[in-house]
Amino acid sequence: MRIFKSRVTRAITVAAATALIVTGCSSERDTTEGKGKDGGKDTFVFGGAGDPGSLDPALASDGETFRVTRQAFEALLEHEPGGSKLVGGLAETWDSNDEGTVWTFNLRKGVKFHDGEAFNAEAVCANYDHWFNWTGTYQSSAVSYYWQTIMGGFAKNEDKDAPKANYKSCTAKDENTAVIEVKKPSANLPGGFSLQALAIHSPKALKAYEKEEASAKGDAITYPKYSQQAGTVAGTGPYKITKWNKGNKEVALERFDDYWGKKAGVKNLVFRTIDTEEGRRSALQAGDIDGYDLVSPADVKTLEKAGFQVPTREVFNIFYLGFSQEKNKKLQDKDVRAAIAHAIDKDNLVKTQLPEGGVAATQFMPDTVEGFSDKVAKYAYDPAKSKSLLKKAGEEKLKVEFCYPTEVSRPYMPSPGDLFELMKADLEKVGITVTPKPMKWAPDYIDATEAGGCELHLLGWTGDFNDAYNFIGTWFAEYDKQWGFKDKKVFEAMEAASAEVDHAKRVKLYEHANEVVMDYLPGVPISSSPPAIAFAKDVNPPLVSPLTQENFAEVTFKK
Repeated sequence: MRIFKSRVTRAITVAAATALIVTGCSSERDTTEGKGKDGGKDTFVFGGAGDPGSLDPALASDGETFRVTRQAFEALLEHEPGGSKLVGGLAETWDSNDEGTVWTFNLRKGVKFHDGEAFNAEAVCANYDHWFNWTGTYQSSAVSYYWQTIMGGFAKNEDKDAPKANYKSCTAKDENTAVIEVKKPSANLPGGFSLQALAIHSPKALKAYEKEEASAKGDAITYPKYSQQAGTVAGTGPYKITKWNKGNKEVALERFDDYWGKKAGVKNLVFRTIDTEEGRRSALQAGDIDGYDLVSPADVKTLEKAGFQVPTREVFNIFYLGFSQEKNKKLQDKDVRAAIAHAIDKDNLVKTQLPEGGVAATQFMPDTVEGFSDKVAKYAYDPAKSKSLLKKAGEEKLKVEFCYPTEVSRPYMPSPGDLFELMKADLEKVGITVTPKPMKWAPDYIDATEAGGCELHLLGWTGDFNDAYNFIGTWFAEYDKQWGFKDKKVFEAMEAASAEVDHAKRVKLYEHANEVVMDYLPGVPISSSPPAIAFAKDVNPPLVSPLTQENFAEVTFKK
């Protein structure tokens, strides 16, 4: 979700790049809100931290896009409300062969798409085959990140960087049974079948826009027209997307009355971009919005005292300090990396910057995920040891450029500027000279970190599904420009875990992989924390999700 997520942030460089500071106003609210038949509100307005990048979730990889599209599109599998356990989505039940290469989905009956088309096994296969046969710019990892992560490459790889295809076929065994085959077992399955990027579209809609092209000029992506305006995309969700007003930075959705499940509690749903936490908080307090995400830890008690509802999610993220060894060759020395790790006072960062319940991290995943190891090498705060290691490496006058993002807050990183300043001070205490490099989150910071252009940088991850590979495999399964290292022991440990079908054995291999990663120390895991989300006093909120996958169809207003 994995929400902006290091490697998974590549696809948001267009729409999110022009986010404006919006504080909300009553006159603007009045244009979208009406009254229901019982005299109550019939519009719920939610303040998001960034614009969606696309109305087609298959082309996206960021949380702000998925927050919107998740209300309109459904995948074969979903997660239980408020949790991370896999449950049926458009498939009521599913199973696989012993090898984990053939996946059979028993589909729900009586499901309709927003355009009136019937959902069935042929629709499932139309989607998977559509993605598999993408060509041109669609094969760029900036556009099809999640397809490539879960299913590999394409029927005909045109992009030299695209991985080998693991997807083999999809067969409609009968109207209500779809069978998806892959070439090799993968730790990303079955979790990957729950991803919003692999949510199912109407075949009629697919056909309508299958010839529209995405294009690229350098690192800039131009998304196809259909994905940038409402009216063409059609899912099966409780809401259908009706309007995207980019000028007002709003996406409007309307309840889908033919939805197969429980109907949405509020007729109209509006997502409004307000890209500062202060602006979102002020809009909620003024009554211009009904809820917002990424509440600053300092604002939680203030909002609660004023009667607002501020539920906190369970911990399911990781925040880290990343190193680019190719950008700064001195970081290739393990003693230098360890010196930086020992210089960072994680406990102080957690205590002063993160919400209650935050914990200092020892590895690149939270302890809520199976595969967490108590045996990893630990790098406690120890300035004296840090200085000693720098001296041993001959780098007592080490200089580093430290990138950090501006105009953004993330679930794992509420205030990037403040976190940077504290880390900068820690590094300077041990004699490291730090050159700050603030960068706008999208597209500058995202592009720079993805390309390995930052010697030190701050990023994080919120899990898409509950499997360790979704965390550590994201960064360390193979060479990644963000980190710029090629350690075979790390890659081999990841491959062994991914290929293991037996669950218990796989968990043990994940524990070993975590130990290998932390022995190598590609970066410094800093913390895991429970992000808060806020709602107005008159709202019956949805169950909050540790994966930040809230279902706003659950929302109602108090009478």
